[in-house]
Amino acid sequence: MKISLAAGRFITLLALLAGSSLATAGTPEDLIRPIQEQWAEIKYRQPDKQQAEGYHALAEQAHRIVEANPKLPEALIWEGIVLSSEAGAKGGLGALSLAKEARQRLDEALKLNDRALNGSAYTSLATLYAKVPGWPVGFGDKERAEEYFRKALAINPDGIDPNFFYGEYLADRGRSAEALPYLEKALKAPPRPGRELADSGRRQEIQALLAKLRKENR
Repeated sequence: MKISLAAGRFITLLALLAGSSLATAGTPEDLIRPIQEQWAEIKYRQPDKQQAEGYHALAEQAHRIVEANPKLPEALIWEGIVLSSEAGAKGGLGALSLAKEARQRLDEALKLNDRALNGSAYTSLATLYAKVPGWPVGFGDKERAEEYFRKALAINPDGIDPNFFYGEYLADRGRSAEALPYLEKALKAPPRPGRELADSGRRQEIQALLAKLRKENR
């Protein structure tokens, strides 16, 4: 696996933090910011074939932060997000155990504070329930996915992620006409300070899906 110089510096920094009292210092935003930044680097700048390994290394670092801060919902949410991303990048039945771990972390975060990070635990759980196969293979549940998407949007109605992922869910379900307003709203979402790369990459995904749906509905 090739790791960029920036990624190497990031992993070294987190390893140091995890092994010191600094792992419990600072605001929740301070603790999770390196995870957010490196997640965006992996998702939007690393080749697809390297992403699973990148997420795996990042999940280990995120877990160390959770171990040092077990009652911090923001840390649990981001460990869940990284595990979900690793599952998606890995694919196949081997990804199911990762998806189950992600669900556990996100459920724990909900119990602590379901409004943490603007309801991101609901968005991430909804996406898991939407994408994981249903019984008897996995725990996928389209009805629960829709319920959680609506809870996420009730907390963060203008957010880029809940609108995008709900729009994507609706499109995947053949409900393109319903999906378009959510995707258009996601594209107009206010920028998130410090999340410039993530916002840029997400907008490209939104534009690509919008173009596909509009072409199909001509």
